[in-house]
This record gives sequence, C-alpha cells and structure tokens, in this order.
Amino acid sequence: MQPIQILLLIASYFGLLILISYFTGKKDSNQDFFRAGQKSPWYVVAFGMVGATLSGVTFISVPGWVRDSKFGYMQVVFGYLFGYFVIAFLLIPLYYKINTISIYQYLKIRFGVVSHKVAAFFFFISKLLVTGFRLYLAVIVLQQFVFKKISFFGNPWPFTFTIILAIFMIWSYTFRGGIKTIVWTDSLQTLFMIVAAWVAVTSMLSGLDWTFTDFLTSKELSTYSKVFFVDNFLERTHLSKQFFGGMFIAICMTGLDQDMMQKNLSCPNPKAARKNILSFGVVLMLVNFLFLLLGTLLFIYAEKNQINIPSLHGKEKTDLLFPEIAINSQLGLSLAVFFILGLMAATFSSADSALTALTTSVAIDFLNIEERPKARQKKLRRRVHIILSVLLMIVVIAFNTLNNKSVIEQLLVVAGYTYGPLLGLFAFGIFTKQKINDSLVWLIAVMTVVLTYTLSVYSKNLFGGYVFGLELIIVNGIITFLGLALLIRKK
Repeated sequence: MQPIQILLLIASYFGLLILISYFTGKKDSNQDFFRAGQKSPWYVVAFGMVGATLSGVTFISVPGWVRDSKFGYMQVVFGYLFGYFVIAFLLIPLYYKINTISIYQYLKIRFGVVSHKVAAFFFFISKLLVTGFRLYLAVIVLQQFVFKKISFFGNPWPFTFTIILAIFMIWSYTFRGGIKTIVWTDSLQTLFMIVAAWVAVTSMLSGLDWTFTDFLTSKELSTYSKVFFVDNFLERTHLSKQFFGGMFIAICMTGLDQDMMQKNLSCPNPKAARKNILSFGVVLMLVNFLFLLLGTLLFIYAEKNQINIPSLHGKEKTDLLFPEIAINSQLGLSLAVFFILGLMAATFSSADSALTALTTSVAIDFLNIEERPKARQKKLRRRVHIILSVLLMIVVIAFNTLNNKSVIEQLLVVAGYTYGPLLGLFAFGIFTKQKINDSLVWLIAVMTVVLTYTLSVYSKNLFGGYVFGLELIIVNGIITFLGLALLIRKK
C-alpha cells in the first residue's frame, strides 16, 4: 500500500470512532463518563471486552510467540476461563452490593482510607505500565510499516510523533462520553481485529494452495501445536504454573481491575454483568485459539516463501512477522487493508478504556470528585483526562528507549508484581472478618513487592532450580494476605 492510501484508511477509521463518540457523548455527564448510566447491553459489553483484553499483545505478540512456545499459551487461556467464573459469582455481586463507581472504594468500607489509597495506587501503576506496553507494541508496528514511509521535512517521520498522534486520537473520542462511548467503540474494534485475523488466515491458505482442512491435518501444524507442557515442573511453562497463573491473572487483571470492571458495572444489574463476563470468557478462548492458528500459518508461510523474520534494533523480532507478511508480501491489497484496520483496533481498544479507567480512579479515589461542587466536577474530570493522556505518552516513549524483551512477557511479569497486593487485600477483605491496622497497609504492600521480586530473582538457587512463571502473582497475593494478618487488631 502507498502511504497516502494508509493515511486515508486511518483517517476513515478515526472518523468512524469520532462519529460514534458524537452520538454517545452528547450529554457529556460524569454519570455517563463513569458508568454509562448503567444501561449498557451486556452482550455489547462482553464483545467489546474481548478487544480490550486482546489489544496489540494478542494481535501481534501471540502469533509471533508460536515459534518458541507452540500452543502453550492456551494453558494460560484455560486458566483465564476459570478465573472468570470466580469473578462472575464472587466479585460482581460484591461490587453491585456496595454500588460504587470505583471498585477500590470497597477497601475503604472494609478497612479504611489507607487501604483504599494503596489499592488505587497499585492499580494506577499497574494499568499505566500495562497499557504503556500494549500501546508501545502497536505504535512500533505503525511506525515500522506505516509512518516510516512518510517523509517529514525531508527526514523520516519521528517515532514520538506517532505516539502523540495515537494518544491524541484516543483522547479526542473518549473525553466526552467516556465508558459510554468505549462500550460501543470497543465492540467495533473487536470485530475489526477478528476479521483481520480471519482474512490473514484465509489469504495465507490461498497462497499456500491449502484448504482449512489441509492446514489442520498438515505435518507443519503438528510441529507447532503442542498445548500441554508437563515434562518438567521446574520450568515456567509447566501446565500447573500456566493454568493457575492464568486463572489468577484473570481474577486480578479483570476482576480487581477498575478498567475491566467499569465496563461490567455499566450493565443494568448483576445478572446482566454475570452473563457478560461468562460469555466474554468463552469468546476470548476461541479468539485466542484463532490467533495461535494464525501464528502457525505465519511461520509456515514465511518458511515456504523464504521470508526472513524482521529485526528491530539489530535483534530478530517475531512480533513483526505478521505485519511483514500482511503489508509487504504478495497476498493482495485486502489483507493489507484489514491488517491496518486490525492494527488500529489493537492500538485503540485497550488504551481508550484504560485511559478512561485511570481518569475515573484518579478522580474518584484520589481527588474525591463526588465531594466537590457539581459545577466543578466536569472541569476537573476533563483536566485529569488530559494530564493522564500526556503521562501515558511519556511512558510509551520511555518504553521505546528501555524495552528489550518480549512485550507479552514483560506485561505478565509486571502484573505479577503490581497486581499481587490487590489480590491479597481483596482476599483478606472477602474471606476474613478481621479488622486491621489500616495505617500500616502501605508498608505490607511495598514489602510484598520487594520480597516477591527477590524470590523471583533467586528462586533457582533457593528452591533447587525452580523457576517462577505466572504463579508468581499467587505467591504475591499470599504474601500480602499473611502480611495483613500481622496487622489484625486485638479485640
């Protein structure tokens, strides 16, 4: 595709999002921004959450991960599904019972102000870093395959400009309608991502002169399709670690995450929200399997057509194989078009809701916007939204300078450190009736992160070669839980 064609496609896609924002953000009220008036259809929320969960990580990294980890990622996805059952039947009824905008207000009710602020702070750090990773991946691909072809006063288009453009576009269609807009835009973006993946699969099958049945029965697929890894318990890829780690990752990164729960709480009642989360889990499992099939086809097609794995900063980057084949191979214009649309969806689908959730948490949990004069509430919310947009831009630029690992690996490692204290706090609140010394909760949370990091670094020496995987988040939560037990007040 020519640069002008790509820019026109991006502009058209952006125009569609702005149009949706216009109709959903007419009232521009805090009630719509934070909770969509609690009138969101559960099936629309469920479908949109798929795109927000997938983001650029699934769209780009998961297919690129197939060469090294085969279909092992499905071990994590099966764990996700069980985690969503816990959310549906334990957390959702709790959140609707307390009827709050921010889920971390539960900890204020249960323990006190410090616990509330500590949880909100850890969410803020977690979501900012995770969203930064996801957005960084998508922007890297945009820069490498789209904007790099565009001249800027005789020089290559700067990476920083691509980040600024992406975040400005996200801000411009979320600053009025907030979660009410996102419920609908994320559904559209989920559709684009799935269609883009399916078009890529069918295009490569056609290029290989295969039917889908030929692919499923091929020897090439069998070399990549190993799902369960049970040979060595000490390795991070072992089934038990991946499954239970995935289960608790889902509980933390969905059930204890203001971003994902804010969408659920926009449903009219707990029954609708439960339908949403369970159907979302099933669809997410199927879509992840589709992306693993896509990844397998990418490597098969590249090998048969002698396509090299692209490099970034002098290192081979499997994340870039999908865009390389979609845009630069001879598979036709339709694949390139749908890839760009899917990439746009991956860029915006998680970052837009994350920006809204961060705005909600800062406004509710730290600035107590509900206690301020109504005439000032909207203005304060808008200022917070702008400041967080700039902060997110700075984080993505920093990752471009510092990042040197697989984006998906970093995403899950970060979650293991920063979501663990949330897991411990909520578990202690739900499963015990004890009162604690609220003023020292921050100390337990910080010590937990330090201790978890130490265990992760030295686990091979301490535990006879044992390597922590995704189960690190469980260990983190347990340490927090035990630390909180030390703060129990005597009657």
